[in-house]
Parts: sequence; structure tokens; C-alpha cells
Amino acid sequence: MNRLLRILRHRWLDSRDARRLVPDDMALRLSRRIAASEARHSGEIRLCVEAALPLSYLWRLGDETTVRVLARERAMSWFGRLGVWDTQDNNGVLIYLLLAERSIELVADRGLSGRVDQTRWQAMVDRLAGRLHQGAFEDGLTQALEEVSALLVEFFPAEAGVPNPNELPDLVVRA
Repeated sequence: MNRLLRILRHRWLDSRDARRLVPDDMALRLSRRIAASEARHSGEIRLCVEAALPLSYLWRLGDETTVRVLARERAMSWFGRLGVWDTQDNNGVLIYLLLAERSIELVADRGLSGRVDQTRWQAMVDRLAGRLHQGAFEDGLTQALEEVSALLVEFFPAEAGVPNPNELPDLVVRA
């Protein structure tokens, strides 16, 4: 029964739900925060809010463990699709939300992921989840962006006089 309810939830939600939770004005503010953040470091940050898994994933829905694996797989798919892996210093980060499962994934490229302990990433996810659970969607995403930015500034600070091109769009993806 749980599996059927999950599938129905994924079929019910669509990109309009992502746009309702992250309306255009909020998406613009978040995009500006991403751009401001990237001026302070050489990393690239992408933010993706997806309402539900596509049909091709749904046949595999099962217990909580399977759902976590599928959410991670989907985040990795977006990571590749958005080119986050393709930055000069391999220091891109994707903040991914899967609304149907209330799932959050932070995916960092190899230049950063090896430098940050998994417990630190999980603490960021937990704080974001707490803010989202309180209904503070924009505040939670802003906090997550600031925390990811702080990591990138720590390990990949912008250097005076060194070009710092914007390698990826700063736009929020709502799917």
C-alpha cells in the first residue's frame, strides 16, 4: 500500500508544484545569492527543486532505503545534466530537493567532496530539512547556499587579480 501511495504522489506532483514552492521572485533572489556567492570563490553552485521522480524511476520505488537511493541517483543525474561536474577545479555543488519524498541531496564534485567530512554535509542537510519543515523555504535555501558558499570560500577562495569566470548559470532549476 505504501508503494502505491508513493507512486500516486509522484504522479500527482509536477513542475507547477516546484514553481509554487519557489515562485519566480524567490527564484530570482536565490539566483542573485548564488551569483554573489560565486564572486567570493571559484566554485559553482546549482540549485534544483524537482517535484517528483519521472515515470522511469517509479517502478523501483519501495521502502525508505530504496527511496533514498533513488533520490541520490536522481540528484546525480541532475548533477551531470546541469554540468556541475564539468568545472575547471571540479568544485561544483548541487543542492537538490525532491518534493514528493521530502528528500534533500547535496552533491559535491570531487575537488570539494574529499575535503569535507560526511558528517558536515549531513549537518547541512539536517539544518535545511528543519527549516523546510518549519515552512521557511526561502530562509532554508538561503542558509544552505550560505553554508555551501562558506565551504567553497574555505577551500577555493577567489584570488585577487585571477579571473573567476561564471562557468554555469546561476538560475534555479524548478522541474
